[in-house]
Amino acid sequence: MTAAVLLINLGTPAEPTPPAVRAYLKEFLSDPYVVEIPRPVWWVILNCFILPRRSKAAAERYAAIWTKEGSPLRAHTEKQMKFMRGYIGEKLGENPGEKKRGDVLVDYAMRYGTPSIKSQLSVFKEKNVDRILLLPLYPQYARSSTATAIDAAKAALRELHYQPKLSTIEHFFDAPGYIEALANSVREFRMRSAGRPDKLVMSFHGVPQYTIDRGEPYQQHCLQTGKLLAAALHLAEHEYEICFQSRFGRAKWIQPYTTDVLTELGRQKTGRVDVICPGFVSDCLETLEEINLEGKQIFKEAGGGEFNYIPCLNERHDWLQALTAMALNALNARDKP
Repeated sequence: MTAAVLLINLGTPAEPTPPAVRAYLKEFLSDPYVVEIPRPVWWVILNCFILPRRSKAAAERYAAIWTKEGSPLRAHTEKQMKFMRGYIGEKLGENPGEKKRGDVLVDYAMRYGTPSIKSQLSVFKEKNVDRILLLPLYPQYARSSTATAIDAAKAALRELHYQPKLSTIEHFFDAPGYIEALANSVREFRMRSAGRPDKLVMSFHGVPQYTIDRGEPYQQHCLQTGKLLAAALHLAEHEYEICFQSRFGRAKWIQPYTTDVLTELGRQKTGRVDVICPGFVSDCLETLEEINLEGKQIFKEAGGGEFNYIPCLNERHDWLQALTAMALNALNARDKP
């Protein structure tokens, strides 16, 4: 028997150019899980207004954070996959009884762009994988991230006429290993930067308010993550703030907005702000450009002092060991009668 873990992340353009970014944005913004506007109306808005106007500007934003390895999101996700392969190999070696049941493969896919979910599942089919764990790399559950990734995988399995035993991890917003890795990243950053900030800002990706009004748990998951992280760091309520970034369109999104929080902290002449993005496990456009570049500028122009961005978990060993443990526990639970 062979099992597999499929890490799923959001996606990225192939390169930081207007054509590549336009192709990526078209796939992303065409997903009805992401934009819930009647399709004919949205097709006109997207193709006649948004893509022609936003592609060039978005390409410039991607170019500002592009690396020699290419897209930061892809590079980090690929490294996470490789570390997990090593950790799983070590774990199975420590437990011969588990090893006899078969190998555990690890790979990754992107919901939008490449490698696609369908292409990676096709590889698993060719390798006769009979058990698959879908592991979207989103700590907090949202329809526009977790649900669309899982449903896309299920649709791909149907198209491939492939019926492995399937399990999923839909969230890990309160997983002890995840929280402890976040706390360790803050502690280590403080040690390197010689001190504590006046305020720790925890910025999560935002979603439209109407998704919360209909019962989606995303906002509560974010708030719980923030409270658990604050508790692990022994922070008083006045020492941290939870907010939401990446608002898109004119609809009301969950608040407070990160831009408003940073502006107000700047106006208050806050001496030092540290910002962490617990909802992202890999650095990407939303952290490196929106927070570390734009957010810093907003804070300083409003009158703030020192601004520090604390990197995502990326390839931290404590984080990837925790993720590996979550994956193996989920596979083992699936095996039990």
